[in-house]
Amino acid sequence: MKEIVIAITGEELDFQLTRALARSLAEKGNAEASLVAWFDAKAGKHSPCCLKCEIGERPGWEVYGENHGGRVKVIFNAREYVFIYS
Repeated sequence: MKEIVIAITGEELDFQLTRALARSLAEKGNAEASLVAWFDAKAGKHSPCCLKCEIGERPGWEVYGENHGGRVKVIFNAREYVFIYS
């Protein structure tokens, strides 16, 4: 899986902004990219939300995203927000 790591300073990030930026990057070379999994550390939320366990030392939502067609992982500010797109 391709990882794109982004660090932004000087501007407060929120879920909607980071999701839009991640989608734009994921759609490069795949206009039909679909959001498979995500994590919002600020809100303490993730999707799929039914996966609360860890698999090894990795969160279940992340393993789910990688095993369900995840092609691009976009990480903002040291995992403050993470999006996995197919």
